[in-house]
Amino acid sequence: MTSGLAIILIALATAIASSIIGLFLVLRKMSMLIDAISHTVLFGIVVGYLLVKDINSPLVVLAATATGVFTSWLIELLIKSKKISEDAATGVVFPLLFSIAILLVSSPATNLRNTNINVDSIFIGHIELASIEQVTIGMLTIPSNLILPLVVLLINLLFISIFYKELKIVSFDVALAQVLGFSPIIIHYLLTTLVSVTAVIAFNLVGAIMVVSLMIGPGATALMITKDLKKTLFVTVIIAVFNVLVGYLIGDFFVLPISGGIAVTTMIVFLIVVILNPKSGIMINIFKRRKLKYVYKVVAMLVHIRNHSDADDEEEEIALDTIVPMLNWDTKEFKQIYEYAINKNYIKVENNILRVTPEGRKFKETYL
Repeated sequence: MTSGLAIILIALATAIASSIIGLFLVLRKMSMLIDAISHTVLFGIVVGYLLVKDINSPLVVLAATATGVFTSWLIELLIKSKKISEDAATGVVFPLLFSIAILLVSSPATNLRNTNINVDSIFIGHIELASIEQVTIGMLTIPSNLILPLVVLLINLLFISIFYKELKIVSFDVALAQVLGFSPIIIHYLLTTLVSVTAVIAFNLVGAIMVVSLMIGPGATALMITKDLKKTLFVTVIIAVFNVLVGYLIGDFFVLPISGGIAVTTMIVFLIVVILNPKSGIMINIFKRRKLKYVYKVVAMLVHIRNHSDADDEEEEIALDTIVPMLNWDTKEFKQIYEYAINKNYIKVENNILRVTPEGRKFKETYL
């Protein structure tokens, strides 16, 4: 297996595992918790490594996962005190644990500077080196760093399959979940545990930046495309795969960190959907507002014509050569609205007097 293919497979497994589990926290408007966990697991990694002196030890994963769950619990504790908001609680907890971890990594006393736990790898990872160690399983030789992401991916898929109904209800209506007998707290901490495990595995390979972008970006992007949960999961996976492939090409072509390329691609794809989404994108909203503004001017002209039709002042108010000042429009603006209304057969001209047609009345009643 070539180095490039190995890196892509590792990144794909990590991206899919991260995005599908992160989607449910995004649905619950808890994206900041993802950001917090993806950073605070470093504290658990560092503490676990200092205890066992082996970064590949299961105890390191266990310590980092416990730190992620502890982060969630501590944030919940601060929120329940009702003295601090959710975002403020997150902003207090995660910088505290993350900064302690950075201090431990940077301290000469811990002797971590010469290991693969260093400030550079914390933020951008070392996925470029992930394909070096290979293992042979039967006739197949694969990177050893691919195994854990695949295991986590399978666990996440199994969890979502088993608890899909519970996750759906808890994500959209916590009160209903309680009425139906589900425990939102149990689902929350199971989800938090899986997010922590996924973050730990991804953290060592791709760094904090990519963990956050992969857990939040694809899901947030997919939710702007569809609101159906099953379709959202599918679109999330498609977007995650696309981001990885394009990000890898960017990193490889420009000789840049691949995790950074994937994170940048994730942001670009998100912004493209924000701007160009045909359902609720910025561009379509601008177009709709302009069209609505245009439509309201047409309706205003139709109302004015209708109000003064057959009145004593109709020759002054709705005559073709006198209506412009009565509407308080400029000539250019009136010409555009007039031509549009004529083309749509909303108005007609009789003896230089404007009249509303039946089609015009129907159009006016649609907006009034």
